[in-house]
Amino acid sequence: MTPTDGGALPYLNDLLGRAGFATELVTFEAPGTPAVLNLYARFGAARPNLAFAGHTDVVPPGDLSGWRFDPFSGEIADGELWGRGACDMKGGVAAAVAAALRFVARGAFGGSISFLITGDEEGPAINGTVKLVGWALAKGETFDHCILGESTSVETVADTIKHGRRGSLNGRLTISGRQGHAAYPHIADNPIPSLAPILTALLSPPLDQGNADFEPTNLEVVSVDVGNPAFNVIPGEVRLKFNIRFNDQWTLASLSEEIKRRVAAGDAGGRATLTFEPSNAVAFLTKPGPFTDLVAKAVSDVTGRTPALSTGGGTSDARFIKNACPVVELGLINATIHAVNERVALDDLEALSRIYERALELYFANGSP
Repeated sequence: MTPTDGGALPYLNDLLGRAGFATELVTFEAPGTPAVLNLYARFGAARPNLAFAGHTDVVPPGDLSGWRFDPFSGEIADGELWGRGACDMKGGVAAAVAAALRFVARGAFGGSISFLITGDEEGPAINGTVKLVGWALAKGETFDHCILGESTSVETVADTIKHGRRGSLNGRLTISGRQGHAAYPHIADNPIPSLAPILTALLSPPLDQGNADFEPTNLEVVSVDVGNPAFNVIPGEVRLKFNIRFNDQWTLASLSEEIKRRVAAGDAGGRATLTFEPSNAVAFLTKPGPFTDLVAKAVSDVTGRTPALSTGGGTSDARFIKNACPVVELGLINATIHAVNERVALDDLEALSRIYERALELYFANGSP
């Protein structure tokens, strides 16, 4: 579980090293966060350099009694691989590594293949990919394009390519009053009625209408709490938490300012205090073009299907990689990720690996897209 490695990265380091990759295991740390092991590996020195990225850390298994098998046993049954991380995303990492090993075993090609693998995607995302990319760039490494193996597929493997992601911003709102006896409201000050106009201002009108590449930005109130177990007490404050998933019409700064403006507009009594949690989740888009076309062709060549381009869903480490090169995400079916009995069909693992291999063939056939 994140950030515990369980030996996955040293295993990959050894496997890739024996195949001729130059590999480095790098640990990053920061105050108040766990130290995280990361792996960088590269085969070749020339450009173009196509990177595969991913993570080996996983979320907790949840209720163990609900699992058919030990969630960390990697059991194979009924044509499926069962276990935490099978889809999100050790399966995607394994498919990319297998594809790269087959490809480099064929002989010389014009360029390089690299891996950016972290143990901090499901955790704080502070000592993982963001630092690994910065470390590699500081060493003089260059990346021309990247495929991130997150679980993007919905119904069939590789039916969806993520070519962008929405950003995420968390906020806290406290509305102050004065606690008192419910029978004597004139000597108390109930803050709850003040919540309604602030909520109205936050939610209406919509923050935007979306655009051709992104859904509309949405603000979701996820908690409202007064901390009051009694019926005869007027609470002293209301605490509200919200999350905003925003498209590329906003930056963290511009969105924060708009939320501040809306809260002020609804807060006639000046009771509200607004704060935002630190965020490194920004919206980004890899414009459709030669690289997205190449990855889509790889899918079509292997499966006969044309994948959809999407920017939906949550955040991913692609938000850090996009600062170094264009990045798309393509991976396994996400139906069981983070769930009890997470599993992936063996046929899907093989298909994804063949798609990655086909992408390598197309990428290096005529140089970088």
